[in-house]
Amino acid sequence: MLTAIRNSLNHWIVKGLFVILIASFAVWGIEDFVRGGGADRSIATVAGETVSLAEATDAYQREVSQLRRSFGGEFEPTEQVRRAIADATLARLVALRAVGAEAATRGVVVTDEALRGAILEAPGFQGADGRFSRVQFESFLRNNGLSERRFLELLRGDLARQQVVGSVRAGATVPRALARTVHAFHAERRVADLVELPFMAAPAPPAPSAEQLVRFHENNPDLFSAPELRQFDLVLLTPDDVAREIRLSDRELREAYEERRAEFSTPERRRLAQAVVPDREVARAIAEAWRRGTAFATIAAQAQEAGGSATELGLVDRSALPLPGLAETAFAAPAGSVTDPVQSPFGWHVLRVDEIAPASERGFDSVREELARLVALERAADQIYARANRIEDSIAEGIPLTEVARRHELRLVQVAAMDAEGRDSAGNPVELGAEPGEIITAVFEARIGESTRLTETRGGTFYVVRVGGVTPPALRPLAEVERDVRAAWERAARRRAMEEQAAALLAETRAGRPLDEAARAAGWTPRRTEPFTRDAGGGAALPPQLAQALFALRRGEATMIEGSAGFLVASVVEIVPGTADQPAIERQREQIAAALAADLEAQFVQALRDRANVQINPQAAQLIAGDAP
Repeated sequence: MLTAIRNSLNHWIVKGLFVILIASFAVWGIEDFVRGGGADRSIATVAGETVSLAEATDAYQREVSQLRRSFGGEFEPTEQVRRAIADATLARLVALRAVGAEAATRGVVVTDEALRGAILEAPGFQGADGRFSRVQFESFLRNNGLSERRFLELLRGDLARQQVVGSVRAGATVPRALARTVHAFHAERRVADLVELPFMAAPAPPAPSAEQLVRFHENNPDLFSAPELRQFDLVLLTPDDVAREIRLSDRELREAYEERRAEFSTPERRRLAQAVVPDREVARAIAEAWRRGTAFATIAAQAQEAGGSATELGLVDRSALPLPGLAETAFAAPAGSVTDPVQSPFGWHVLRVDEIAPASERGFDSVREELARLVALERAADQIYARANRIEDSIAEGIPLTEVARRHELRLVQVAAMDAEGRDSAGNPVELGAEPGEIITAVFEARIGESTRLTETRGGTFYVVRVGGVTPPALRPLAEVERDVRAAWERAARRRAMEEQAAALLAETRAGRPLDEAARAAGWTPRRTEPFTRDAGGGAALPPQLAQALFALRRGEATMIEGSAGFLVASVVEIVPGTADQPAIERQREQIAAALAADLEAQFVQALRDRANVQINPQAAQLIAGDAP
């Protein structure tokens, strides 16, 4: 319960269908064992089922990869952090097995129909038309190293686990009194006096001595070090590369044109305005007034007075008018005319036709090049996977990456040095193709001297990386960065000066002097904030960390924080209790219920784990992080 109340500000998202398919992999660990198996050593046994070292190591590697993506490729875990990640990974795998065993014990069944529906409705497997896309589905399987049969097995198990856990979550209920109390806590507002002490307001410090510069340079290596650089080879295969090799005959292009003729045609469109009212006689009066030249604003007022409305629809085609009778009337009327009233389930419609844009069609010759590219790209989407399979076979044979590129006529990019921001040693961007972000992350996750597996980006590009060497971060010589060192030393000196003044103001306030009085005496101008909430909401424009600090104080107490441009000193001058807001209280109740459901789920999973006779091999468990980079 306490956990639920503490976390009631968080957004607890109910797992949707696609979350079951994709996001729940991280929650329940499906992705953590999709590549497991084999005759590897057993690292744990849960309810009689084993967890292999191979799948645990693979899961650990993906956890580290995710953290590196979150930190822009700069995450380098210490031994202690690696151990913590490995422990958390193993705990997830154990929980996965325990919940699966409970589902089997209770006879939870996922029918083929439910399985099929889950796949067809998953947003991640839908194409641009909103329907299931076999290409998207196969791309997902490929990127996760899964066969279709194996994925269906995993999904069936995951849906069964979700049923078990969902039944527990459904029991979470929250008393309204609790929701009211928590709402009052969040709705409380405060008013504060605020003094801003910008760094640049500090007087210019005296020039540093040579000894001070040397010491500052040595004590701040993070500020003056060259970043880690990686030398690597990159092989790229894009749909465009495959499409350029596809030759289409004139007959094929003409057939494609006929199939897509509608894509190169623009239907007739009309600029329309519409009035809709419930009464036929009122509609007739509006039509007559409109024909006499009455302004649209007056027509809109008449329609609104009669309980209807008037809208300028803009330039639309027939499909924009959902009622066939209405569309027929609108597109039969001449330009500049007003139609007679037309009845629909929504009332009586009167339409004015302001402009007619005739239908048009682009001929075959004018779209030939565009069409050739579109058709080639479609075929490339089918052919690229067969080509990718051949490339993977070559990599698996241990053929050097440069030879793989030559043999399969791929683009080879050889980079002498690149940092985690995608820049070379001179600070210039490295050209990596259309989707550099994913490739940069892969470069800084790759093991030295090994080729990565062939990976497909979100945009459909396949790539392989082989890192040949790493230049670790190194402190640049003082002579090379002296100007930067001087500037940083001056900023640090100004910061210290402002910190001393802020601390002096805080000390006076704590001694009993009002902050606004102490600030004016010191030559600063305080300002009084608008009422604000715990998350800095309201009109006060406060940093969230300052708002949170002020809510920990009583009236008259003060605090100080460091912001990006200076120090801030603030004191609480008024506390405004939150008012009752029934809709907000109900929303709070729903949030707490979701938090409680999460707590129940965690406790339930722990109970299943406790009774699943979990046996862990400590020696093998220590190898999880040791086998990974």
